[in-house]
Amino acid sequence: MGVASIAPALPKMANVLEVSNERIGLLITAFTVPGMFLTPFLGVFADRVGRKSILVPSLFIFGIAGTACAFAADFTWLLILRFIQGIGGASLGALNVTLIGDLYEGNRRATAMGYNGSVLSVGTASYPAIGGGLALLGWYYPFFLSLLAIPVGLFVILSLDNPEPDNHKNLKSYVGDVLRSLQSKKVIGLFLANFLTFIMLYGGYLTFFPILLDEQFGKSSFIIGIMLSGSSLVTAVASSQLGNLTKRFKESSLILTAAILYMGVFISLPFIHNIWLFAVPIFVFGFAQGINIPSILNLLTQQAPKEYRAAFLSVNWTVLRSGQALGPFLLGLVYGVAGLSGTFWVSGVAAIIFIAVSVLMIRD
Repeated sequence: MGVASIAPALPKMANVLEVSNERIGLLITAFTVPGMFLTPFLGVFADRVGRKSILVPSLFIFGIAGTACAFAADFTWLLILRFIQGIGGASLGALNVTLIGDLYEGNRRATAMGYNGSVLSVGTASYPAIGGGLALLGWYYPFFLSLLAIPVGLFVILSLDNPEPDNHKNLKSYVGDVLRSLQSKKVIGLFLANFLTFIMLYGGYLTFFPILLDEQFGKSSFIIGIMLSGSSLVTAVASSQLGNLTKRFKESSLILTAAILYMGVFISLPFIHNIWLFAVPIFVFGFAQGINIPSILNLLTQQAPKEYRAAFLSVNWTVLRSGQALGPFLLGLVYGVAGLSGTFWVSGVAAIIFIAVSVLMIRD
């Protein structure tokens, strides 16, 4: 809701608010920057004072500041309110996964992670269309979606019966335990896997695959959006089956399979010259995402005791955000030197590194 729902309205915002296309992207940056720096600290607080103590204020800040964006008088105020909304959103992704880890164990946890991945993918597929439709009424209407965070916050207060961590260790011992848990070879491998996944997703797939469809096939933004949404729907279906898949395969094997599929997708893209043949890499990429990300999150959750799970997973959220931010930037540099095909070859190299990480650091 923080990014996907307003992205289609950015050109209209730039026009109405008289802001250049170069500057309008700051609305995304202002929202994402707080999460890169605040999430680990909020994770520590969630372990020390309880999940709800962080989750409820975060939801209310997200909802109130996000809705206030619709009433911003100028671009400067809009940036300030987006930054405040980003503060509210900073902990939500990490606490989401933390709560699933607190509430479920074993195969039920894998199933819940899969359902969570499905919900995220459905949001990725649907929010651009919802936000774009609302933007037809006015540039500010997509921000009213943030109001939904308020009833969610009330639901958490009244109905979420989660086990809170019983953390009586002094801060020094607590931080020492967290740091030691982060030094495990498997944990570092999972962080690297997540980082590489989001380099490929936000760089090679979400940034330069649409450019390929536009430059070489002349497809409109609407058609490109439908194609990307199709990939997200495949991810949603694959994620929903994670519980069944983990009954037959280890999560580490699913992660390795996804890495191999990523490599196949990016190496194949420069050689496809028929628009209909893109259905294959779109389907394969969506399936790889569906088995990869929930599996990584499930394995990371298993590595962290409840007493410091929020801080542990918050570090992963920072790693994830770093991949999101660096992917388009790094591959943009490649694009300037080696052209469009170069971005896909480098994404393929990232997938090969991912395969090595999966074999050497993650597999049991």
